[in-house]
Amino acid sequence: MQQRVEEALSLVANETVDVTCAGRTDAGVHASGQVVHFDSVSDRSNRGWLLGANSNLPDDISVTWARRVDDSFHARFSATARSYRYRILNRLERSALYRDRAWWVYEPLDANAMHEAAQHLLGIHDFSAFRAAGCQASSPEREIKSIAVKRDADWLTLSVTANAFLQHMVRNIVGTLAAVGLAEQRAAWVREVLQSADRKAGGIAAPAHGLTLVAVAYPQPFEIPRAPDYDLIAAGC
Repeated sequence: MQQRVEEALSLVANETVDVTCAGRTDAGVHASGQVVHFDSVSDRSNRGWLLGANSNLPDDISVTWARRVDDSFHARFSATARSYRYRILNRLERSALYRDRAWWVYEPLDANAMHEAAQHLLGIHDFSAFRAAGCQASSPEREIKSIAVKRDADWLTLSVTANAFLQHMVRNIVGTLAAVGLAEQRAAWVREVLQSADRKAGGIAAPAHGLTLVAVAYPQPFEIPRAPDYDLIAAGC
């Protein structure tokens, strides 16, 4: 995604453009709220940047807004929180339409048990038990500000907001909570996994395609728009 955006903006700017993203996403993970910044000496209107970029981007990437910011803004380091959403389709039959947008689990999941277990992750913790082996973050400490699992008919949605995330952190959390939802583990086990600081103590990594970066928060003075929530599930899909 980053390379395609840089190529599109470079065509609009008529110069080489390098972008900085608010957060990296694994291959297969979606983003509806990604924020990037770049520097350019080219004089284009916000509308010009928007339409120009989109005219040079593939159909699966779209810029939803553009605006000038002062030099103190940084897409990554100015962010105060990131929010992710993970979708699980929990029914006997798979979905053709959402095959690359949700994790299909055909065995019944207890969303209430998963929600209860997730609350053990709230607050500031060492999340080593939920980080990828190749994670290059200098510290495993993160703060989860909110986390919830809700069911709507056949769909389970995990929503989580933190100051930042480790590599594979959300996917590993979902896989661990799924073990609780399947009654393979009790809710308190998630606290034990967290305290172990051992990735091998937890559940599997949930597939990447169920995960979406939905929002990045910034201090109000920057006046950064919140991304529209396009991630709506149609009934009967």
